[in-house]
Amino acid sequence: MSALDLRLPKAVTLVEVGLRDGLQSVGHMVPTATKVRLLQALYAAGVRAMEVTSFVSPKAVSQFTDAEEVARAALALPGLRVSALIPNLRGWERARGVGVREVTVVIGATDRFNMANVRMTVDQSLAQLAGIMEAVGAEPGVAVEVGIAVAFGCPYTGRVPLAAVRRIIDRSVELGVGSVSLADTIGVATPLDVVAGLTGVRAACPNLPLSLHLHDTRGMGLANALAALHVGVTTFDGAVGGLGGCPFAPGATGNVATDDLNNMLTGMGIATGINQDGLLACGGILHDEVTVDLPSHALRVFLGQATGRGDPNGVNAG
Repeated sequence: MSALDLRLPKAVTLVEVGLRDGLQSVGHMVPTATKVRLLQALYAAGVRAMEVTSFVSPKAVSQFTDAEEVARAALALPGLRVSALIPNLRGWERARGVGVREVTVVIGATDRFNMANVRMTVDQSLAQLAGIMEAVGAEPGVAVEVGIAVAFGCPYTGRVPLAAVRRIIDRSVELGVGSVSLADTIGVATPLDVVAGLTGVRAACPNLPLSLHLHDTRGMGLANALAALHVGVTTFDGAVGGLGGCPFAPGATGNVATDDLNNMLTGMGIATGINQDGLLACGGILHDEVTVDLPSHALRVFLGQATGRGDPNGVNAG
């Protein structure tokens, strides 16, 4: 079967979210210098779209106390699309203050998850989104994306109906949101779930830019990405090394690894603009300076070859 038969795109955009979604669940403070070093190494590897931080209250997530400093370092890199997560109007004001022009607002598809995540119901989050959009409307050239968490399954209520996702999307579109990301926050989706969800949204909103935010909890991340490619999605979030996991989603593990995604895509002849060796070197920075708990398959091979061991954590499985 040829690539034409598979209906594969010629190019894909990988959005690196390791500096935000990846680091938010690390159990210790990562020095700002390490974050900036990783940011610059990712840029050198060819990454040109990054979610670099969250303008959340430092009391809620102390890891992002240095949000302004990291954002400024990112904005200094020519041609880099810099985005950040904002939880509320105060977050927008902080992002605006340092010059960030792309922001993401996350809304959970269920009240139970949204209450655990941001202490609001879905309706309350949508009302807050309206206020953010009103404030952003006074600023030309700002792009707002809504990330729909637990779009395929919720750790508290189980399977999420498409209608719950559509309700958030419909209201977001009414408010002028420019794009939507569907998140498999707990890594429960199968390829058929992904195809059904994406085609359901596309049928109602054919011109809405869609991206996919996958977690690899059950080892389905790459399969789900491949399924999404078949229905026309060409933008995917990933975290270098597979770092991450939502603290409000019991049992959820890291994001699908950017290095695994890039390895698959480039191996299939799909352009990403990212150098795989450079990306793996970024994983090496994480391994040496942040955590050895990095589930990326491609990185494990790379680290094993670099050290001459079969297991980068020091256990010879041979």
